[in-house]
Amino acid sequence: MYAALWRLLPGPLAVRVVLALLLLVAAVTACFLWLFPAVAPYVPFNQQTVEETRP
Repeated sequence: MYAALWRLLPGPLAVRVVLALLLLVAAVTACFLWLFPAVAPYVPFNQQTVEETRP
């Protein structure tokens, strides 16, 4: 998959590296802005089950 993406990027090596980094930053940004907040309510890690015990 990465080789196919690398072949599709235009330009010489320096331009390909910059474009690949921009694509990576865009993908990570999209995950943090839209994907992770949309999935967070369905992930059970935020649910607290520890309650206070009284002696």
